[in-house]
Amino acid sequence: RVKDVDFDRFEVAVRRGKGDQDRRTMLPEALVEPLQKHLRKVKSVHEHDLAAGYGEVWLPGALARKYPNAAREWGWQYAFPASRRSRDPESGKVRRHHTFETNVQKAVKVAARISGLVKKVGPHTFRHCFATHLLEDGYDIRTVQELLGHKDVKTTMIYTHVL
Repeated sequence: RVKDVDFDRFEVAVRRGKGDQDRRTMLPEALVEPLQKHLRKVKSVHEHDLAAGYGEVWLPGALARKYPNAAREWGWQYAFPASRRSRDPESGKVRRHHTFETNVQKAVKVAARISGLVKKVGPHTFRHCFATHLLEDGYDIRTVQELLGHKDVKTTMIYTHVL
């Protein structure tokens, strides 16, 4: 969600990741400007949705009851929304959901093919590269563990095989 991106601290909050845990990870400085530009476009879409009588997103748990207007607020909008609105099957409300994982997977595969990569590539490849580069740059294994959200350092140790 938009509110989970902290440009001042160069961090992104990851909500309900593996194991249903929340964590924070780094936002590379090189992504700040492109992400800000993207969010300006997303905000324009959101404002258009609001003007058309929509602009609401699904909220987790009791938040929708506790904060009835939050679903329309900018901070709660998805940073990567779907290209079109759809009807929520549970509530019947028309909303703009987030981009589906399969769309991201397809985009990564197309980009890899265009780049001439022959090795199988998917979104998870970025995670492996991120961890590997951190370790190559001398980051402590515990820091990498925390950034990846691993409960057990043994899981993080898998990335040391390439060093």
